[in-house]
Amino acid sequence: MIPATRIASGGPWEDRYGYSRAVIAGPHVLVSGCTAVVDGEVQHVGDAYNQTLTAFGIALDALDRAGVSRDDVVRTRLYVVNVGDFDAAGHAHGHLFGEVRPACTSVQVAGLVDPRMLVEVEVEAYRP
Repeated sequence: MIPATRIASGGPWEDRYGYSRAVIAGPHVLVSGCTAVVDGEVQHVGDAYNQTLTAFGIALDALDRAGVSRDDVVRTRLYVVNVGDFDAAGHAHGHLFGEVRPACTSVQVAGLVDPRMLVEVEVEAYRP
């Protein structure tokens, strides 16, 4: 049995809360929830579309470090604070994954850890 490989992004919460940005477990690459926080600052305040693109960009960077690509993505999840932002987040998802067409779940949540965060995303990839 091959042990899981953990990938860090250097974010401040990974060490503080004991998690990895991504974990390679056999043929699966699981990426932790990503928001539009870059260098400790929430990007694109009030703009769900661009927050979604930024969050997925962070997730895709983790996949790249794991040796897989957007084409290997088999599942995504979008957590949106405001139901009115589903369309913007969905369009951003379609912009990035329209040809890949992973399984996708979208859920409205009560809130995220910073009220300026509108969207959090998760990504799972499979590499045979």
